[in-house]
Amino acid sequence: MFANPFKLKKLGILGMNKRNIYYIGAQNDRKYYPLVDNKLKTKVVAQNANIAVPKLLVTIERQSQLRNLAEMLTGLDKFVIKPAQGSGGKGILVIMKREGDEFIKPNGQRLGLKDIQRDISNIISGLYSLGGKPDVAMIETLVEFDPIFERYSYEGVPDIRVIIYKGYPAMAMLRCSTRESDGKANLHQGAVGVGIDMASGKSLSSVQHGKPITHHPDTGYDFLELEIPYWEKILTLAASCYEVTHLGYLGVDIVLDKNLGPLILELNARPGLAIQIANRIGAVKRYDVIDKQPEGLDISQRVKFSMNHFGTKQDT
Repeated sequence: MFANPFKLKKLGILGMNKRNIYYIGAQNDRKYYPLVDNKLKTKVVAQNANIAVPKLLVTIERQSQLRNLAEMLTGLDKFVIKPAQGSGGKGILVIMKREGDEFIKPNGQRLGLKDIQRDISNIISGLYSLGGKPDVAMIETLVEFDPIFERYSYEGVPDIRVIIYKGYPAMAMLRCSTRESDGKANLHQGAVGVGIDMASGKSLSSVQHGKPITHHPDTGYDFLELEIPYWEKILTLAASCYEVTHLGYLGVDIVLDKNLGPLILELNARPGLAIQIANRIGAVKRYDVIDKQPEGLDISQRVKFSMNHFGTKQDT
């Protein structure tokens, strides 16, 4: 069965072509793309703007550095390895704990040092980077996620995706890792997307592989009982990335650390469209409302506007 394009338009559903032309193309100057396409540059820019991010432990740029990997990992029991220029969650390796010379992934798989070396070698060679360009491997601290999410994530760190349009938080979802997604909060790999009410931070609906679900497939907990803490602070953190990146259409990924609070995980100049499915609402209607707003509002004003106009009651 195919969806009626006229019905989709009436519902305000944003399609890929319109996103690419009217939002990514029109709102994002390409000269600013390197700030978000390279996670290492993103981290530096964010830190310079006093925006909290996970701590960077090690960067590996050359294959020859892998000979010293054992020394680099000395004392590290939990960490994340990711390509600086990767996309779609590809190439990310999450290590939950260490037992002797073995590194254990969220799914229980045990890796040796040679396995880690091979994964990093693939990153450096450009296997996961945009355009296959040589890349840099980043080793970061593993976020200790807030206990409130323990029921809604399978041995991984859930993150919050916020779409920022012209500096306004327009739509948000929580991405929860599953056994299938190997502890990664990536929808394409089987994570669950949970639509979030912009006014309150409460869950609205949830999907996995684009299909509605009500409970986490591994933990069994009901998503409708979920409410994200620090909601206004999270939206403020996301909205502040507009001034930092100068991008008018932006996906901001945030994690909640139990000790440090909200942290910027990464930024995306080409955010996907599945967030509409998770929220069961089209994005275009909200973008049209934002287009009518005057320029020059500060971060706090933009956040308040979104919370007041894009909540569940306001959308219905």
